[in-house]
Amino acid sequence: QVQLVESGGGLVQAGNSLRLSCAASGRTFGRNAMGWFRQAPGKEREFVAAITWSGSSKYYADSVKGRFTISRDNAKNMMYLQMNSLKPEDTAVYYCAARTTSVGSTESRSYDYWGQGTQVTVSS
Repeated sequence: QVQLVESGGGLVQAGNSLRLSCAASGRTFGRNAMGWFRQAPGKEREFVAAITWSGSSKYYADSVKGRFTISRDNAKNMMYLQMNSLKPEDTAVYYCAARTTSVGSTESRSYDYWGQGTQVTVSS
């Protein structure tokens, strides 16, 4: 099993930045691709960003390209999402997810483990 715990969410004004962190643990955590997804009230969960185990490939939703940066530190079993130039439409619960493979994916159904989520609220 893999456990994922997100942190770093909060309330910020539009234009400001936040950095989300995801701590991974568990006996089976190893060469896992990881990703960030988000879900706004009344909407379906959507892809935000993904990263391969090696970090060599990164994927972003069009809505966050150029503003968000995904990264990871495998030595610390950590993944991050740096969010700049935040907009009110970025308001959502953000989830960290991990796959059982090292290959990245933008499809939420391909992820096997999920964190509990962290709230990000951007005020205008």
